[in-house]
Amino acid sequence: MKASLQLKLGQSLTMTPQLQQAIRLLQLSTLDLQNEIQEALDSNPLLEVEENFEGNEANTKADDNGAGHEYDSSSTLEANNDSNDFDSNDSSTIDTSEALDKQSISDDLPTDTTWDDYISAGPAAPVASSTAGPESDFVYQGETTENLQDHLLWQANLTPFSDNDRAIATAIIDAVEESGYLSQDCEDILTAMADPEIELDEVEAVLKRIQHFDPIGVAARSPSECLAIQLKRLAEDTPWRDEAILLVEGYMELLATRDYRTLAKKTKLKEAQLAEAIRLIQTLNPHPGSTIIKEKDEYVIPDVSVKKVKGRWIVELNPDCMPKIQVNAEYAALSKTSKSSGDTQFIRGHLQEAKWFIKSLESRNDTLLKVANCIVMQQRGFFEYGEEAMKPLVLNDVAEAVEMHESTISRVTTQKYMHTPRGIFELKYFFSSHVSTENGGECSSTAIRAIIKKLVAAESPKKPLSDSKIVDLLAEQGIKVARRTIAKYRDALSIPPSNQRKSLI
Repeated sequence: MKASLQLKLGQSLTMTPQLQQAIRLLQLSTLDLQNEIQEALDSNPLLEVEENFEGNEANTKADDNGAGHEYDSSSTLEANNDSNDFDSNDSSTIDTSEALDKQSISDDLPTDTTWDDYISAGPAAPVASSTAGPESDFVYQGETTENLQDHLLWQANLTPFSDNDRAIATAIIDAVEESGYLSQDCEDILTAMADPEIELDEVEAVLKRIQHFDPIGVAARSPSECLAIQLKRLAEDTPWRDEAILLVEGYMELLATRDYRTLAKKTKLKEAQLAEAIRLIQTLNPHPGSTIIKEKDEYVIPDVSVKKVKGRWIVELNPDCMPKIQVNAEYAALSKTSKSSGDTQFIRGHLQEAKWFIKSLESRNDTLLKVANCIVMQQRGFFEYGEEAMKPLVLNDVAEAVEMHESTISRVTTQKYMHTPRGIFELKYFFSSHVSTENGGECSSTAIRAIIKKLVAAESPKKPLSDSKIVDLLAEQGIKVARRTIAKYRDALSIPPSNQRKSLI
């Protein structure tokens, strides 16, 4: 075989590092983007946070001579039928080096001045107690959270238990789930302890004592037992207490399925008496562990905001969701004045990276503004009238409107949120599938879900609407939907079936 050279002509798609960075920043959420910007600030000495920023619409680009590059995320777009233009105004910045040159600061302190004078002029330090020792100083250790087991163990330590009972109590508490129910039977707990001196009666006796810890009904083995414990702790003269105990202990399955006719027949209670007993049961907590274990609040930072000004919907980027960054002009100028070739190469490399990063941020926000503005224009009915006026919209519709690829629209609408007068919504919320109507039009699935929610909210508790009845009501409005589609939308809204929505109250 001989070595030879061949010449071929072909085409290939290559993603440059700049394009890869722009795509990666485009799909980041606000919090992830803030972390990305902070990492860039830490790794690139030519990037800095713009401290003295003035104006709401600044977008000044750096030139090749190393001029300062300013970036602002508070640009706005107006959503109207006439224009989608993006207006930006230049704003000037204050040169801090010139401001420092105007001040004359002495290198040495005056001879008649001591450090004590400066220290005493500052804010007074907090005075510690005279009796405080070196070990009594307050040290902040952060937020502490208590789980259900800790809460129960604290009460068990305050309860006069014998050694065996305390060991049993610890084993029972370890078997309690977050909801407050016991995950194991008493026989399993006894087997796990492997102590021949402990009998089953002792385990059940300790369990009875724990079930009266706070919260009442904890360590119950079933919802029936949990509710019965809470009812029995009420005063004996509580109205309908005995009837409620009868229901939860003997007819929990009928109560769960809301079979009130069978309940009234078996308990020999009248409808009014049954309704009062059920009302008392509804005041109880079937998940006692939820009162101790509380979910942490999750906050969403909106990327864009929408407001109506003089009859026109205005789309704005959130100026507080990311720091305003720029290229440090002093460091950039060193690329021409530095005598060391290594330093010059270092500065130029980081300068180019800084420009690419800022340009990628600008590209991200321009794309986000365009997509958000298009969504507002398409869903104007939602902002004016609510969910029922939502129009069907898919990613391809927005991609064609803004002349971008559908994958780009998918990236820019993922984990991005919009603040509107009707609340905060993810951009994905405004997209929904098409459902045909009798008159040849189209209806959004989001609008259908809103109509279902409205119909269920207005139904009679004693005679809730079935899925077939909802289909008929939608058909009267010209919307043809199958019954299984109604059931799917109802499940998505966490609305139980009609037999479970029936109530005497």
